[in-house]
Amino acid sequence: MRPYHQVPIIECGEPLVKIPLELFAVESPHPYEKLGAPYGEHSPYFIRSSLIDNLIEAQSYLQLIHPNWRIQIFDAYRPVAVQQFMVDYSFAQALEERGLTEALSPTKRQEIWEAVYQIWAVPSLDEKTPPPHSTGAAVDVTLVDDNGRVVDMGSVIDEMSERSLPDYFANNSVEAQQYHAHRQLLHNVMLKAGFQRNPREWWHFSLGDQMWAWLNNQLIPTNSLSARYGRVV
Repeated sequence: MRPYHQVPIIECGEPLVKIPLELFAVESPHPYEKLGAPYGEHSPYFIRSSLIDNLIEAQSYLQLIHPNWRIQIFDAYRPVAVQQFMVDYSFAQALEERGLTEALSPTKRQEIWEAVYQIWAVPSLDEKTPPPHSTGAAVDVTLVDDNGRVVDMGSVIDEMSERSLPDYFANNSVEAQQYHAHRQLLHNVMLKAGFQRNPREWWHFSLGDQMWAWLNNQLIPTNSLSARYGRVV
């Protein structure tokens, strides 16, 4: 379990709806779909309905600073089956990158799984411990500049390395400071719109799920927020 799984869920029943992609930048076809991830009747670009207003608000804040920049929606709703697919894919990818085979020692296997679960939530079917994306209340985002280019954040989304930590470049070289500045810009506009950022991933933001409630409660210890979004069945 993650610390945020201690937060109770009081499901509000808000529907999943398609994000109006014409308002944002988007990568198409989606990288996970290209791999064969089993989305079923939805797509990666669905989210709980009220969060669309928050995303529009975040982009409005961004455009006060950079009028022609946009938020790029990388990923939103993710069924547990897709979470399992991507966890398995990432484990296999980690083996390949390290030049390893499936015939691993228990220690080495555990080491690889720990690396995978630094980035990916456990694909749990327990209603009390849903993966954040499976609630429809988490979104992975980055920024696109006025030339339509993805802004360089110093690492790619889903990278299994320390570079994924939001403040990784905070005290690095002058050249790397631009990566931190870009990450901070993304964080600031999303935070102003009500989102909270995953402490381990510069790209992952949520609003209304367990992680969001837990982070808010950590910031203000007198809070006792619960989550309003559980796993979408």
